[in-house]
Amino acid sequence: MSATEPLGKNLLNMKILNMKIHLNIIKTDALAEIKKAENLKELNLIFKKYLGKKGKISLISHSLKELSTRKRKKVGKELNEVKKFLELKFNEKIQKLKKEIQRKREKEEWLDVTIPGKKIALGHLHPITQIKRELCEIFQGMGFEIAEGPDVESEWYNFDALNVPQDHPARDIHDTFLIKQKDREKLSSKEKLIMRSHTSPVQVHFMEKHNPPLRIIVPGRVFRHEATDPSHEFQFYHLEGLMVDKEISVANFKAIIQECFKKFFKKPIKIRLKPDYFPFTEPSFEVDISCIICDGKGCSACSQTGWLEVMGAGMVHPNVFKNSGLNPKEWRGFAFGMGLDRLAMLKYKIPDIRLFHSGDLRFLKQF
Repeated sequence: MSATEPLGKNLLNMKILNMKIHLNIIKTDALAEIKKAENLKELNLIFKKYLGKKGKISLISHSLKELSTRKRKKVGKELNEVKKFLELKFNEKIQKLKKEIQRKREKEEWLDVTIPGKKIALGHLHPITQIKRELCEIFQGMGFEIAEGPDVESEWYNFDALNVPQDHPARDIHDTFLIKQKDREKLSSKEKLIMRSHTSPVQVHFMEKHNPPLRIIVPGRVFRHEATDPSHEFQFYHLEGLMVDKEISVANFKAIIQECFKKFFKKPIKIRLKPDYFPFTEPSFEVDISCIICDGKGCSACSQTGWLEVMGAGMVHPNVFKNSGLNPKEWRGFAFGMGLDRLAMLKYKIPDIRLFHSGDLRFLKQF
C-alpha cells in the first residue's frame, strides 16, 4: 500500500493489518519532505498534510474508534510517538529556516564601516568657462578689473551710445533680437529693449559711474540673429576690453594683447594689425595672430597665409567718451572685443562651434 492512499477507508478491515507499518511509512515520507522544504511556506503545507486537522495523522486518530480497546491503546501509543517525533522535526526545521533567513538578511544589510566610501562622480567646468576664467586671470594679472552687464540692453547702450548710426545693418531685425514691446515704435532708444549683440555696452555703463584711469574686461553672453553653422551660433560668449588714461596709444594695446595671447597659448605669438571699421573706435583695426597650428608657415587652418583673425579693436571714438560723460580731449583709450568660443576652437582645435552647446558628454569630458 502506498503512502498516498486514503488510510481511513482501509482501517475497517485492520484485523491482520499492522498499523505500525503504516505509521512508519507516514513517518518516513514526512521526514523526507521536511528535509526537502526550502522555505517556511513549503514547510507549512507539509505540516498540514501530516499534522493538520485533515492530515494523515488525524485520519488515523479518527479511525481508532473502529478498533478494539486493546488494539486502540496499542496503536494510539504508537500514533502519539510518531506525532511528537514529527512535531519535533517540524520545529527543528522551522528554526533552521529562520536562521538561514536571518543570515541572508544580515549578509544583505551588512556594512563594513572600514571600507572607504565610494567617490562621488564630480563634473567639471565647461570648456568655455575654463577659457573665460583663464583669460580673466591673465588680464587681472595685468591690472584689469572684471565688469558685468545685463543680457537685455536698451538700444541706447547697445547702439546709440557706441556711435552706431541708425542705418547700420546691425540694428536691423535680421541681425539683432528685438524684445517685443507694446507700441515699440513710439519708445525712445533708451526704452527699446534688445538682447545685447556684444558686451561693449558695459563700456558706457562703467564710464558713466567710474572716473578714469580705468582698465576693465567684460566677459559675457551675447546674441545675434544669424544662421547656425560650424563657425556661427546665435548665442556665444564675448570678452570686451577697455583701457582709458591720459596717455594711451595703440602701442599699449599691442603690448597688452601680445602678452595676453602669449600666456593663453603658452608660446610666443606674433600680432598683426590691419585697418578696419567699427563705429565705436577710431582708428579701428582687425587683430591677427600668427597661426598657432603651423607657427605662421601656412596651413589649411590659416588658408596658407600664416595668420588667424581673432578680434576687432581700436582707439575709443570721441563720441563714445561724450556719451559716457567724459571729455575726449582729456582722455584716450583703446577697446577690443574677442569671441571666447573662437579662442577655444583655436586652442583645442575644435572644428565645429555647435559642439560647445550640444550637451554631448563625450565631447565635454575631453576638457
